Amino acid sequence: MADLAGTTSKIKKLNNHNYGYWQTCFESYLQGQDLWEVIGGAETTPPPKENAEVFRKWRIKAGKAMFVLKTTIEEELLEHIKEADTSKAAWDTLASLFSKKNDARLKLLENELMTISQGSMTISQYFMKVKSLSREIFQLDPE
Repeated sequence: MADLAGTTSKIKKLNNHNYGYWQTCFESYLQGQDLWEVIGGAETTPPPKENAEVFRKWRIKAGKAMFVLKTTIEEELLEHIKEADTSKAAWDTLASLFSKKNDARLKLLENELMTISQGSMTISQYFMKVKSLSREIFQLDPE
């Protein structure tokens, strides 16, 4: 577990403004730890309990995935997934929370994109901010 905790501290915690960034980092981390299958792959549902060893291994992987998920989100977001039975259910809850079309958020982002100025940012930072805003706008409204 120390390996999980040490590496996940490098993932910026999910908050109300960075879902796209967090999702990308989180998914890559889980794939590298061989945990993605219990959230987004072929092992999202537990195997039959009759096969005790397979079920035990799945439960360990699912527990690790849930631990990583819960420790890489801000505390106020934990309320949304506290009761989730599986890491897949928690993942889906967060995805629906942040991926749904939100007109108010969309207008806010569009306004921010239209009024952004470089200010004290380097050209690289400014470009990344514009790109990030554009990507988030597209995710909310692909049309």
